[in-house]
Amino acid sequence: MEISVTELRSGLRAAIDAAKEGESVVITERGVPVARLTGVESADLLSRLEADGLIALPAASRAVPRLPQAEAAKDALSSLLGRMRR
Repeated sequence: MEISVTELRSGLRAAIDAAKEGESVVITERGVPVARLTGVESADLLSRLEADGLIALPAASRAVPRLPQAEAAKDALSSLLGRMRR
């Protein structure tokens, strides 16, 4: 599909719909191609990579474990900052 900049201003929705359907929309200015509008396929990237066997999605949502040392360090830092502010 080829569309001029003037036509694009009034028919943007149609151009976007065409790009979503996989059609390449060439935008012209005074008859000279200046840009191309195409659909974005990255929305299904994870699904495609999984189908191709390149990745495996996690079995379940996993929470990041909290380390006791990190909690102790956070408490020590909070205590130190509290004393410094007095």
